[in-house]
Amino acid sequence: MTAALPSAGSQTLAIMRAMNQAPDINTILASGRTVAVVGLSPKPQRDSYEVAEYMQRHGWRIIPVNPAAQVIEILGEKVYATLTEAAKHEQIDLVDVFRKSEDVPPVADEAIAIGAKALWLQLGIEHTASIDKARTAGLLVVQNKCLLVEHRRQR
Repeated sequence: MTAALPSAGSQTLAIMRAMNQAPDINTILASGRTVAVVGLSPKPQRDSYEVAEYMQRHGWRIIPVNPAAQVIEILGEKVYATLTEAAKHEQIDLVDVFRKSEDVPPVADEAIAIGAKALWLQLGIEHTASIDKARTAGLLVVQNKCLLVEHRRQR
Protein backbone atom coordinates (compact mmCIF):
# COMPACT_ATOMS: atom_id res chain seq x y z
CA MET A 1 0.00 0.00 0.00
CA THR A 2 1.27 3.47 -0.89
CA ALA A 3 -1.46 5.52 0.78
CA ALA A 4 1.00 7.15 3.17
CA LEU A 5 3.18 8.51 0.36
CA PRO A 6 0.72 11.12 -1.01
CA SER A 7 0.02 12.33 2.52
CA ALA A 8 3.72 12.66 3.31
CA GLY A 9 4.27 14.40 -0.01
CA SER A 10 1.35 16.74 0.66
CA GLN A 11 2.77 17.65 4.05
CA THR A 12 6.18 18.32 2.51
CA LEU A 13 4.59 20.46 -0.20
CA ALA A 14 2.62 22.42 2.41
CA ILE A 15 5.79 23.07 4.42
CA MET A 16 7.64 24.21 1.29
CA ARG A 17 4.81 26.58 0.33
CA ALA A 18 4.76 28.06 3.84
CA MET A 19 8.52 28.62 3.74
CA ASN A 20 8.27 30.20 0.28
CA GLN A 21 5.76 32.71 1.65
CA ALA A 22 8.15 34.10 4.27
CA PRO A 23 9.87 36.62 1.94
CA ASP A 24 6.48 37.87 0.70
CA ILE A 25 5.20 38.21 4.27
CA ASN A 26 8.28 40.21 5.25
CA THR A 27 8.00 42.52 2.23
CA ILE A 28 4.26 43.07 2.66
CA LEU A 29 4.61 43.94 6.34
CA ALA A 30 7.61 46.19 5.73
CA SER A 31 6.20 48.16 2.81
CA GLY A 32 2.41 48.01 2.90
CA ARG A 33 0.31 50.60 4.69
CA THR A 34 -3.11 50.43 3.03
CA VAL A 35 -5.14 47.24 3.18
CA ALA A 36 -8.47 46.54 1.54
CA VAL A 37 -10.20 43.97 3.73
CA VAL A 38 -12.57 41.95 1.54
CA GLY A 39 -15.35 40.52 3.65
CA LEU A 40 -14.81 42.90 6.57
CA SER A 41 -17.70 42.50 8.98
CA PRO A 42 -19.10 45.39 11.03
CA LYS A 43 -19.46 42.94 13.95
CA PRO A 44 -16.63 43.34 16.51
CA GLN A 45 -16.73 39.65 17.45
CA ARG A 46 -15.76 38.55 13.92
CA ASP A 47 -12.16 37.71 13.01
CA SER A 48 -12.18 40.13 10.08
CA TYR A 49 -13.08 43.02 12.38
CA GLU A 50 -10.47 42.02 14.97
CA VAL A 51 -7.69 41.79 12.37
CA ALA A 52 -8.67 45.06 10.68
CA GLU A 53 -8.92 46.90 14.01
CA TYR A 54 -5.51 45.56 15.06
CA MET A 55 -3.88 46.63 11.78
CA GLN A 56 -5.53 50.05 12.05
CA ARG A 57 -4.16 50.48 15.59
CA HIS A 58 -0.71 49.75 14.17
CA GLY A 59 -0.82 52.50 11.58
CA TRP A 60 -2.38 50.76 8.60
CA ARG A 61 -5.17 52.40 6.62
CA ILE A 62 -8.16 50.06 6.41
CA ILE A 63 -10.42 50.02 3.34
CA PRO A 64 -13.55 47.94 4.09
CA VAL A 65 -14.90 45.97 1.10
CA ASN A 66 -18.21 44.21 1.68
CA PRO A 67 -21.10 44.30 -0.80
CA ALA A 68 -23.48 42.90 1.83
CA ALA A 69 -22.65 45.41 4.57
CA GLN A 70 -25.70 47.32 5.76
CA VAL A 71 -23.53 50.14 7.11
CA ILE A 72 -21.78 53.09 5.52
CA GLU A 73 -18.64 52.87 7.66
CA ILE A 74 -16.65 50.21 9.48
CA LEU A 75 -13.87 51.29 11.85
CA GLY A 76 -14.50 54.87 10.75
CA GLU A 77 -13.76 54.08 7.09
CA LYS A 78 -16.18 54.18 4.13
CA VAL A 79 -17.36 50.73 3.04
CA TYR A 80 -17.05 49.89 -0.66
CA ALA A 81 -19.02 47.19 -2.47
CA THR A 82 -16.05 46.11 -4.62
CA LEU A 83 -12.29 46.44 -4.86
CA THR A 84 -12.75 48.22 -8.19
CA GLU A 85 -14.94 50.86 -6.55
CA ALA A 86 -12.48 51.27 -3.67
CA ALA A 87 -9.52 51.63 -6.06
CA LYS A 88 -11.21 54.60 -7.73
CA HIS A 89 -10.77 56.49 -4.45
CA GLU A 90 -7.88 54.78 -2.69
CA GLN A 91 -4.41 53.40 -3.51
CA ILE A 92 -4.46 49.80 -2.26
CA ASP A 93 -1.24 48.06 -1.28
CA LEU A 94 -2.68 44.83 0.06
CA VAL A 95 -5.92 42.92 -0.51
CA ASP A 96 -6.70 40.83 2.59
CA VAL A 97 -9.41 38.23 1.94
CA PHE A 98 -11.94 36.96 4.47
CA ARG A 99 -14.09 34.93 2.06
CA LYS A 100 -14.57 31.24 1.36
CA SER A 101 -11.86 29.62 -0.73
CA GLU A 102 -14.26 29.12 -3.64
CA ASP A 103 -14.97 32.89 -3.64
CA VAL A 104 -11.30 33.79 -4.12
CA PRO A 105 -10.92 33.71 -7.96
CA PRO A 106 -12.91 36.89 -8.73
CA VAL A 107 -11.28 38.69 -5.80
CA ALA A 108 -7.82 37.72 -7.05
CA ASP A 109 -8.73 38.84 -10.58
CA GLU A 110 -9.94 42.17 -9.22
CA ALA A 111 -6.79 42.61 -7.09
CA ILE A 112 -4.70 42.11 -10.24
CA ALA A 113 -6.89 44.48 -12.28
CA ILE A 114 -6.66 47.34 -9.75
CA GLY A 115 -2.88 47.06 -9.48
CA ALA A 116 -2.71 45.91 -5.86
CA LYS A 117 0.80 45.00 -4.77
CA ALA A 118 -0.16 41.96 -2.71
CA LEU A 119 -2.91 39.42 -2.09
CA TRP A 120 -3.35 37.78 1.32
CA LEU A 121 -5.74 34.90 1.99
CA GLN A 122 -6.48 34.61 5.68
CA LEU A 123 -6.06 31.52 7.82
CA GLY A 124 -8.07 28.60 6.43
CA ILE A 125 -8.40 30.14 2.96
CA GLU A 126 -6.50 28.60 0.07
CA HIS A 127 -6.83 28.74 -3.70
CA THR A 128 -3.68 27.63 -5.50
CA ALA A 129 -4.80 28.62 -9.00
CA SER A 130 -5.63 32.17 -7.88
CA ILE A 131 -2.39 32.47 -5.94
CA ASP A 132 -0.41 31.29 -8.96
CA LYS A 133 -2.27 33.73 -11.23
CA ALA A 134 -1.65 36.63 -8.84
CA ARG A 135 2.02 35.74 -8.48
CA THR A 136 2.40 35.52 -12.27
CA ALA A 137 0.84 39.00 -12.50
CA GLY A 138 3.54 40.29 -10.13
CA LEU A 139 1.69 40.39 -6.83
CA LEU A 140 3.21 39.19 -3.58
CA VAL A 141 0.99 36.42 -2.26
CA VAL A 142 0.23 34.70 1.02
CA GLN A 143 -2.41 32.09 1.74
CA ASN A 144 -3.67 30.31 4.84
CA LYS A 145 -1.98 32.76 7.21
CA CYS A 146 -3.39 35.34 9.61
CA LEU A 147 -2.23 38.90 8.95
CA LEU A 148 -2.53 39.81 12.65
CA VAL A 149 -0.47 36.80 13.77
CA GLU A 150 2.24 37.44 11.18
CA HIS A 151 2.38 41.15 12.05
CA ARG A 152 2.79 40.34 15.74
CA ARG A 153 5.55 37.89 14.86
CA GLN A 154 7.47 40.63 13.02
CA ARG A 155 7.33 43.12 15.87
